[in-house]
Amino acid sequence: MRIGIDLGGTNVRVGLVEGGAIVQKTVEPTRSDASETEVLNQLKRLTASMIHAGVDGIGIGVPSVVDAGRGIVYNVANIPSWQEVHLKTILENEFHLPVAVNNDCNCFALGEFHFGEGAAYRDLICVALGTGVGAGVIINGKLYMGNNAGAGEIGCLPYLAHDYEYYCGSRFFSEEHGIPGKEAFERGLSGDTFALKLWEEVGFHMGSLMKMILYVYDPQAIILGGSISNAFDFFSAGMYESMSNFPYPETLERIRIQVSRKEDIALLGASALL
Repeated sequence: MRIGIDLGGTNVRVGLVEGGAIVQKTVEPTRSDASETEVLNQLKRLTASMIHAGVDGIGIGVPSVVDAGRGIVYNVANIPSWQEVHLKTILENEFHLPVAVNNDCNCFALGEFHFGEGAAYRDLICVALGTGVGAGVIINGKLYMGNNAGAGEIGCLPYLAHDYEYYCGSRFFSEEHGIPGKEAFERGLSGDTFALKLWEEVGFHMGSLMKMILYVYDPQAIILGGSISNAFDFFSAGMYESMSNFPYPETLERIRIQVSRKEDIALLGASALL
């Protein structure tokens, strides 16, 4: 039995995981604007609520550059006070249990590979679409992290006037068109033509992102997660149309693009770090 933690700038999710199932869970808004110590104290308190004799380790995913070996996180997204936190050492000293730390997108990929839609594949890219755009990379059944646990930072690649994150994440709505992504989704559900046109445009950019992934990784499957993936039905047609000019038709025929279906998959993936 392990504790999995998904620490984000908005919420922190802590769960007790046994046999690939979350048997107990707590979710709380992250004190993202608080000091480093205050955020750590929040994390310790929530983790302590899950500790009992059957727990043999703690895994945690954090939206940051990570020294996975030493368990140090740097410049955590949306938690300004966390510039360099020796998280593994701090939590091991607190709870006297093995602790593994990794990037949140890597945890998402591990979760899909072990417990979700990715279980049928050996070569897999899991793309998290939200405020940011990142990915976890599974190659030949193993997580590929790179030297700083950042091998999947595909959203930072230059694209058009900005980068893929700008055009395939929520900033496309808020900064490019002055409408929150959530509102665009809700208006799309009601059939609003303006919102549906925006989602069609997102689909075009998403298709470019998918083609880039095919060129670089050539995976068996791409799994989409995060809040933007909830609108897959709105942007998928545009995405596939945008992908249609990919020069290798056999690759297009064989690739599988799916949406993550399992709740708290990154939390489950964090528990699989150990």
